[in-house]
Amino acid sequence: MYSLFFPFCPLAWSGKRLLKHPESSRTGIIYSVSMLILNKTARVFSTPSKRKICEFLRSFHFHPGKRLFHKLVLGIETSCDDTAAAVVDETGNVLGEAIHSQTEVHLKTGGIIPPVAQQLHRENIQRIVQEALSASKVSPSELSAVATTIKPGLALSLGVGLSFSLQLVNQLKKPFIPIHHMEAHALTIRLTNKVEFPFLVLLISGGHCLLALVRGVSDFLLLGKSLDIAPGDMLDKVARRLSLIKHPECSTMSGGKAIEHLAKQGNKLHFDFKPPMQRAKNCDFSFSGLQHVIDRIIMQKEKEEGIEKGQILSSAADIAAAVQHTTACHIAKRTHRAILFCKQRDLLCQSNAVLVVSGGVASNLYIRKALEIVTNATQCTLLCPPPKLCTDNGIMIAWNGIERLRAGLGILHDTEGIRYEPKCPLGVDISKEVGEAAIKVPRLNMKI
Repeated sequence: MYSLFFPFCPLAWSGKRLLKHPESSRTGIIYSVSMLILNKTARVFSTPSKRKICEFLRSFHFHPGKRLFHKLVLGIETSCDDTAAAVVDETGNVLGEAIHSQTEVHLKTGGIIPPVAQQLHRENIQRIVQEALSASKVSPSELSAVATTIKPGLALSLGVGLSFSLQLVNQLKKPFIPIHHMEAHALTIRLTNKVEFPFLVLLISGGHCLLALVRGVSDFLLLGKSLDIAPGDMLDKVARRLSLIKHPECSTMSGGKAIEHLAKQGNKLHFDFKPPMQRAKNCDFSFSGLQHVIDRIIMQKEKEEGIEKGQILSSAADIAAAVQHTTACHIAKRTHRAILFCKQRDLLCQSNAVLVVSGGVASNLYIRKALEIVTNATQCTLLCPPPKLCTDNGIMIAWNGIERLRAGLGILHDTEGIRYEPKCPLGVDISKEVGEAAIKVPRLNMKI
């Protein structure tokens, strides 16, 4: 998803350490956060007790005469800052879903703070699961399995979902299906569209950026990934540096959304930002260097306009347009090379191959149009899940559970020793092989 908030780095669940606020005056924020945690502690359980789970299960009305002949999976997602759950059947019907967003709380503190996210997950997980089950009219005893995100993500957040899920499956005597967050994002398109393996997937958000060939439910070849930060994270940092939270049209928007909105009013040609890694003939990405270049430009423009840091530049819209265009071109070129590599190695069909784009940044229409130029030039079909399924949700976790249940992959009847993994790569990394192929990408007219 788009990283949500300006002053703190939203990159935690990508496996990188959260950055600290660059300003020195954080006393008020730290005090407020500390008080929030302390005030909630008395009401929050560290792990769900057996008694609480039993009470939770007794709250449902069972239907002894009701017979279900298809698979049903409860999906639970707590990898970052959204508490989500859903019940999905094997035909792809979403029977019930619920989600609790922590956006309002994190906006007040300026970013995702892991202990706060953990506390909010603890407070809401039982209610969210209960709402999803109630909406589905499925009793817990009718579930075929419980699927839960256990990797990668914020350690404290992952722990809440895993702890609750293990208690639940132990009480219900149901199988447990551990889910890789990136795998779930990649497979979501098969819930909404008839997509056969293999297909290429581009996952872009505030926490991750990767290109992978999807050959099966748990069979991925990693073609390239970001070597530093994710695109949504970079866009958020630029938005923060431009103080767009003070802009009347952008005050309630995430950084990435604010950049996209303001870019419509700007001229992308007023600033000439070079796309990163132009000489590297691989499928890896890099965004931190671009961010530093933009920081220097902003500082220079502040001096020219005689304004202090924190005030809005008259050229903010032009900078937003230029950074969005440069980001789109960088993503498009690496994706173009990935398509050419896969076709050269007969990993994808020569015609009618599918490129799936998911993650919060996939909702940026400008970037999507850049990718459409690439797919049109390479005879591919571009598919994106609906916006609500691009960001973190319980539906994609439940669907991943269905996919694994049907394939007979990773279904655990004994959960002894299962652990969450804050850092976890996706699939087999063949990015070195991609780089060695050194495929030259033909120039496309990126007129968007």
